Amino acid sequence: MTPRNKDDAVRRREPAVPGEPSLTESGPLVRPYGDRTGDGMMQMSFTLPLPHDKRAEGAALQLARKMGLDPAILVHAKAMGPHFTFFVVYGSVTHLVDLRDVAVVRRAYPLLSHKDVSSAVRRRLRRRMVVVGACIGTDAHTVGIDAILNIKGFSGEKGLESYPELRVVNLGAQVLVPDLVERARREKADAVLVSQVVTQREAHIHNTKAMTAAFREAYPAGKVPLLVVGGPRFEDGTETELGVDRIFGRGTTPDEVASYLVHAICPLPEEASR
Repeated sequence: MTPRNKDDAVRRREPAVPGEPSLTESGPLVRPYGDRTGDGMMQMSFTLPLPHDKRAEGAALQLARKMGLDPAILVHAKAMGPHFTFFVVYGSVTHLVDLRDVAVVRRAYPLLSHKDVSSAVRRRLRRRMVVVGACIGTDAHTVGIDAILNIKGFSGEKGLESYPELRVVNLGAQVLVPDLVERARREKADAVLVSQVVTQREAHIHNTKAMTAAFREAYPAGKVPLLVVGGPRFEDGTETELGVDRIFGRGTTPDEVASYLVHAICPLPEEASR
């Protein structure tokens, strides 16, 4: 953005607010960056169940202020049919983020090459590892599961079908949970991979909990296959709540999944001894 005048250029070089990071110094407290460090400027969009009029615009600004934008500026409003309005607001947020309070789930296993994955499975499991994958419930979005399983893969990494020591069974979309359990038992699956993209009304949460409950009912204790879910809206660290062994989010590549399967099912000697 080109400064409109000399004063604008000077303001953008002003020091950060005390306690906040500058452009050159790192620090634990962070606010959004708009025109200058520490100004807290951010933009957000939302829809209200109101027809587009002045009252609706006032409600949007009031909501923005209650969410911490002060002052808030309404930069866009458009009717979404007769009963809804879409808004874009812009303003300075009053909140800070303390990086010391941000929890990051770090990978606890090394990334392995195709050769290392195959070698570990062959040496430790002494047979091919069986992986069953599916999109369950009404979810018809197979892009995620296909990116991990299909040989074409994702982001330059070939999918699990390309690993000679893995036998992959891709059931596709809209698979019922009982059918997934039955097929996993028939295939003697070591791991079950489930993708959930549809998230309206927490569908991904309900579907996952129903799946894990069905597997634990169908299998003897300690014999349940490794249960792995992936999707853009799962939260890191909620594995116990959902009853799964591992969650993968957006941007996951096939080599990450393959490396995790080795780590969980047939770990290398140095990992098993930890």
